[in-house]
Amino acid sequence: MCSFSPSRHIQDPASQRLTWNKPPKSVLVIKKIQDASLLQPFKELCVFLTEQKNMIVYVESKVLADPAIAGDESFGAVIQKFCTFREDLDDISNRVDFIICLGGDGTLLYASSLFQESVPPVMAFHLGSLGFLTPFKFDTYQSQVTQIIEGNTAIILRSRLRVRVVKESREKKGIIMTNGDSEGSRKSMQYQVLNEVVVDRGPSSYLSNVDLFLDGHLITTVQGDGVIVSTPTGSTAYAVAAGASMIHPNVPAIMITPICPHSLSFRPIVVPAGVELKIMLSRDARNTAWVSFDGRKRQEICHGDSITITTSCFPVPSICFRDPVNDWFESLSQCLHWNVRKKQNYLSSEEEEF
Repeated sequence: MCSFSPSRHIQDPASQRLTWNKPPKSVLVIKKIQDASLLQPFKELCVFLTEQKNMIVYVESKVLADPAIAGDESFGAVIQKFCTFREDLDDISNRVDFIICLGGDGTLLYASSLFQESVPPVMAFHLGSLGFLTPFKFDTYQSQVTQIIEGNTAIILRSRLRVRVVKESREKKGIIMTNGDSEGSRKSMQYQVLNEVVVDRGPSSYLSNVDLFLDGHLITTVQGDGVIVSTPTGSTAYAVAAGASMIHPNVPAIMITPICPHSLSFRPIVVPAGVELKIMLSRDARNTAWVSFDGRKRQEICHGDSITITTSCFPVPSICFRDPVNDWFESLSQCLHWNVRKKQNYLSSEEEEF
C-alpha cells in the first residue's frame, strides 16, 4: 500500500550550493586559442592563482605554444609552475578541483568536451561575443575567484546528453574499435554533449530523411533539413533559432526540434530526460546524413548506422553569479533581448471616453 502527499516539498533551484570538503588546490584554466584580447586577462589570472592563492594551475600544451605567451620573459617564472596536458591524450579528471574559462560560450562547451565522466565545477568569464553561459565579468575577477575558493556559492547542474554512434564497417576486416566498444564488424563511439546533437542533410540538395525512435518505438520520420536533439541548456542555442521553446536548465528534459521540416504540423516537442532516442537513416532515404556534437566531431551517417541519445549521468556543475534563476533571466534579457518591446503609452481618462 502506498500514499502520496500533495504537500511534498519541491526543491528550489536557487538553493543548490557549491561547498568544498577541503580547500581546492588545483584549477584548470581554459583560454580561447589564438585570441589576442585574452592574453592579458590570462596572464593576470594565472599570476593571481599561482602567486597569491598558491594554486596548482593546469593549462593545455597548445596554449603555451602561443609565441605571445612562450616568448614573454616576464611571464616565464609563472609558466614554470604550470602543469600541462593534451586534449584526447591526457586524463586530468581526478587532478582538477575546478575550472575557469576565459572566452565565450564555445569555451565552456569545449571545457565540457574534455571530461567524458565527472566534470569539476566551472566558473566562466564573459570574454567572448554572446556570453549566455558565461555570467562572470572579468573586472572583479580577484574577489569572485576568492569567493569560489572559499565555497558556498550558487551552482546549477547543466545536464548533458550521452551519445553513442554505431557505424557499420564499410570494410570487411572484422572488428574495429574506436573510443568505445565494438559489435562484430561495427565500430562504436561515445560523446558527452552539453548543448545539442544536430543531424542534417550535409552538402546534399535532397531532404534529410531519418527515422526517430523513442524507447525502441518509431515515433516519426524527419523529412527536412534535419533535426536537433538538445538539452535544456542547448534550448537557447541552435534550437531556439529553429523555433523551439526555451527551457530552464533545471528542467529534466530533452528537446526534439526539426530543422525546416517539409510539414506544416511538425512542431518541436519536449520528452522526459530518462528516455532513449535513436536516430537512423530511413530505408528509402536518397542521401546520407551528417551529425555533429556541440558543433564538433562532424561525421557522416550512412545506412545501417545509428545514433543513440539519452541523458548523461555526468552533468556540468556551472557556478552562478547570483543564482540559477536570476542568471538565466539575465541572460535572456541581455543576450537574446527576450520580450524587448517599446512600452505602450498610458491611456488618460479623457482618452478613455473616446
